[in-house]
Amino acid sequence: MEASILVRIFFYDSDVFWLTLNNALCFKLIQYLLEDSEMDLRKIQRTSGGTFFVCLPKDWAERNGLDRGTVVSITETADGSLVLNPKYNVERTPQVAMITPSHLLDRVVIEKYLLGYDIIQVQAKDRISPLDRERVKQASTRLVGLEIVEENHSNIVMQCLLEPSTFPPQKILRREYSIASGVHRDAVTALLEGDVELAKNVVARDNEVNRLYFLLVRVLRTVIQNPGLSEKLGILPIDCLDYRLAASLVESIGDHSAAIGETVIKLAGAKIADNLSELILQLHKVAYESHENAIKAVFYHNISVAESVRSEREKIESVFHQIEAAVLDLPAEVGRHLLAVASSIHQIYGNSVDIADLVMPKLP
Repeated sequence: MEASILVRIFFYDSDVFWLTLNNALCFKLIQYLLEDSEMDLRKIQRTSGGTFFVCLPKDWAERNGLDRGTVVSITETADGSLVLNPKYNVERTPQVAMITPSHLLDRVVIEKYLLGYDIIQVQAKDRISPLDRERVKQASTRLVGLEIVEENHSNIVMQCLLEPSTFPPQKILRREYSIASGVHRDAVTALLEGDVELAKNVVARDNEVNRLYFLLVRVLRTVIQNPGLSEKLGILPIDCLDYRLAASLVESIGDHSAAIGETVIKLAGAKIADNLSELILQLHKVAYESHENAIKAVFYHNISVAESVRSEREKIESVFHQIEAAVLDLPAEVGRHLLAVASSIHQIYGNSVDIADLVMPKLP
């Protein structure tokens, strides 16, 4: 029987897939990836005096204005790679994005922020309408560090005032998770106690989870493009994908919790039967402990803790099916809302499993 290899494939903003490839197919996949990356392999030379050297690609040197005697910087990264920077002493100029008003103006502002632009300028031919002006202001309040620094009848200038090097990705992710987990806990408390005011607070706090998620995406994009910043923050570019996925899943936990809060508002504090309350509380406890363990496993590279998250699936499914049966005895409108709550908690557990799947053993 021919040997096979299990390959893990990540898709952007989607799931993780596993493919089993035989040796021949795996070789072709690796060959394709190497060809697609336009890898340039060069042999190391050595002088009689013992100095090692390697020739630089001529096209690259000419594009960057290098000549005999030009000084470049060489930095060793944590994984042993060397980063050659021909413009180490050139002061970075702010990146400016120019956009025009449209019905998607708020989304475009967020997009430019995530792409790392320092200045985002909205420019209209005549004047910016009150609606577009409000869209800009709403978008800026959702983004950490983005402030309106100039404004007139046809022009709005926003500038990102934060310094990426002061925001380590792990610290942002910890803070994002701290808020999301609190939102989850309070959402279920609001449901069981019929507390509409707490439910409204839950919905509002989810916006802070989103703000931190956007901030983390911006910082990770900056890290990937700046090896020096990667070293300063102590994160390898290869780790950025896991941080990005983990942050997205944590943000999803906040969204599902906010959905529970919105359901509580619709129920207007209606009392839930004791047996159903107990079942929802059981489901909540398992889901809550699962994402607590999952994020802990990510931060400490603990495989056994990550595996414990997956082991709770049978319990989650059992309690969820009990809730499905219990809501059949309720009025259709109430039963529909409570089933939606149970489904949100079930999805939160699914997010926890996906976070745990990101855990890899810590390298020595």
